[in-house]
Amino acid sequence: MRDHRELQAFRRADSLVVEVYKHTASFPKDERYGLLSQIRRAAVSVPANIVEGCGRRTKPEYVQFLNQAFGSLREVGYLLDLSRRLGFLSDDMFKHLDSLYDESARTLSALVLSLS
Repeated sequence: MRDHRELQAFRRADSLVVEVYKHTASFPKDERYGLLSQIRRAAVSVPANIVEGCGRRTKPEYVQFLNQAFGSLREVGYLLDLSRRLGFLSDDMFKHLDSLYDESARTLSALVLSLS
């Protein structure tokens, strides 16, 4: 069985979740059940799918969950950009989160490619 804690892709995705939570705390209250909830759910979905994939027995199942994680990560990227354009994230906050997003995307993509 694979240990998700040993994967750089997991560690980077997990760090992104923590930062997303931290930097979205100041979103408007009326976004609690809208954009705020969506971006946090998508962010949590990335490492959660990596963990679930690590628990699967076959490589195709593992890769399927990694691909789902990558899809959720792309959603996070879009929602971060939307949050910036709506004025919920400052340019500096967005740059920080976008940098973490890029690192996570590169690492997860490389993991998927290594298994293909």
